[in-house]
Amino acid sequence: MAKANRITLFSIGSPQMRAFHLSWMAFFVCFFAWFACAPLMPVIKGEFGLTITQIANINIAAVAVTILVRLLVGPMCDRFGPRLTYTGLLLLGAIPVLGVAFAHSYDSFLLCRLGIGAVGASFVITQYHTSVMFAPNVVGTANAAAAGWGNTGGGAAQALMPLLLGALVMLGVSESMGWRIALLVPGLLMLLMAALYWRFTQDCPEGNYAQLRAAGRAPEGGRKGGWDSFRCASMNYRVWLLFVTYGACFGIEIFIHNVAAVYYVEHFGLSLKGAGLAAASFGLLALFARALGGKLSDHLALRGNLNSRVTLLFVMMIGEGCALAWFAHADTVTLAVSAMLCFGLFTHMACGATYALVPFIDARALGGVAGIIGAGGNVGAVLAGFLMKGTGNVQQTLSILSLLVLFCALCAIAARFGRTGAASAPAATAA
Repeated sequence: MAKANRITLFSIGSPQMRAFHLSWMAFFVCFFAWFACAPLMPVIKGEFGLTITQIANINIAAVAVTILVRLLVGPMCDRFGPRLTYTGLLLLGAIPVLGVAFAHSYDSFLLCRLGIGAVGASFVITQYHTSVMFAPNVVGTANAAAAGWGNTGGGAAQALMPLLLGALVMLGVSESMGWRIALLVPGLLMLLMAALYWRFTQDCPEGNYAQLRAAGRAPEGGRKGGWDSFRCASMNYRVWLLFVTYGACFGIEIFIHNVAAVYYVEHFGLSLKGAGLAAASFGLLALFARALGGKLSDHLALRGNLNSRVTLLFVMMIGEGCALAWFAHADTVTLAVSAMLCFGLFTHMACGATYALVPFIDARALGGVAGIIGAGGNVGAVLAGFLMKGTGNVQQTLSILSLLVLFCALCAIAARFGRTGAASAPAATAA
């Protein structure tokens, strides 16, 4: 069975579309779990008496371990297939997600947040699975749409977790107990998704990697595995250029998810629910903006070549940096939300444009490429966390980050593919 050359959105009859829908649903649940604590941080901060430095440490912990896990799961997809890798991540990731509800000190909460960071590696598996299921003419759209709908989980967590806590309080549950009960929900959802993913997906259009290898056939997406995949990807300079650009778009996205609610509460005096809804608007943009970035990349490549994808990424990052500077200096809630929506649009589209390029970098080590570039996003988030820890001020941190994003946009241009825009990936010119 060949890769799908079109996305039949309302169908689950083919392995490609089942992988598409279940990957974005699993990704949605994982991101919901990853960011479920963020909108409740004003409450958790008061209960544990957290300082700005401790909050920065928690935000760093939430994304730091993802760097390592993203580097690991990419080659694991090449070796074991995305079906087994995703199921394992969902099952193991549910442990710290459920465990955070039982934290009773800063240290135990920090430890659980560190473990939850592994859940963020779900992104790499999502992008891997759609990359091996869809043909070059639609792979950018498929990658971006799956990631965009999944990333919406972060926005949904910002909006729904405060509402869930409020509902529990109205039922007579104390606020201290309410946030713990609320945080059990994403962990249980992860266990359900693990069962669904294992039951209804397969590794690639032809079947599962283990069966294909047993029959003497090498699956296209898993030609190399483990260390070979990572080593092959790490020798490609474009991988490291996109590592930087992804850190400057997705890394900033993660950072905003972690600090937005607290920023709106402390800087503008919003209530917990109001801050959650304002912060949610940023994440919910991913529902269409990331897919728009991928689809626009596919469209431009059809009219030009791979360098058209590169140019789009550069333009989106310039827009992101300028809009982030506007957000940092907005002095009213209305201006801040408007600026954040503009900034979010460019950021999500830049993320989609980045992973519209990933399948064309090196098809021999797709997992390694996806893993390294995906880890770049978390490196960016960690560095942003350390920057906030150093400045001690969210607004100043945002101002500095806007300048860094503009500088990192140069890496996109440096990733151009030469005069013809040709790449090493099979059928790249068909895109």
